[in-house]
Amino acid sequence: MHLKRAFYIGRFQPFHKGHYSVIKTIGKDIDELVIGVGSAQRSHETPNPFTAGERIMMIRHSLADTDIKHYAVPIDDIQQNAVWVSYVTARTPPFDIVYSNNPLILELFEEAGIETKQPPMYHRDKYSGTLIREKMIAGEDWEQFVPEAVTEVIEEIDGVRRLKNVSGSDQTF
Repeated sequence: MHLKRAFYIGRFQPFHKGHYSVIKTIGKDIDELVIGVGSAQRSHETPNPFTAGERIMMIRHSLADTDIKHYAVPIDDIQQNAVWVSYVTARTPPFDIVYSNNPLILELFEEAGIETKQPPMYHRDKYSGTLIREKMIAGEDWEQFVPEAVTEVIEEIDGVRRLKNVSGSDQTF
């Protein structure tokens, strides 16, 4: 029996309802999903406040209400595009297809002979990690943009306080 297994990568800083919707759509066409947690080595900075482990918790808890079999795998940045696909495939279960809307990711996997598809984006103007982080820093309502499980993880790790602290400046005026 050959399972149709797909790969989908993102930074998930944080995992939000847009990611959730894309994964639910992908899940209709596949048997298993390998979720690459990109920039896994980055954390405790404004664009990347959460650790790979925290993001994996967000994903696992958020997808608990689905029947999508998935693996979340940390993927570090290596800054060598020519070997990136082999780097990824050495760290993941085998997969048949890659879902992405990132032109570079699509190009690299197509050059490697792996089928690619672009999933429909879900309200990209509304569900953006950058906008959600900006709302967290400003003390605005951000919870409506993420699954409830993500809110719980961020509260557990005191993530809003961390993001506000790392986004501050050491300059005096």
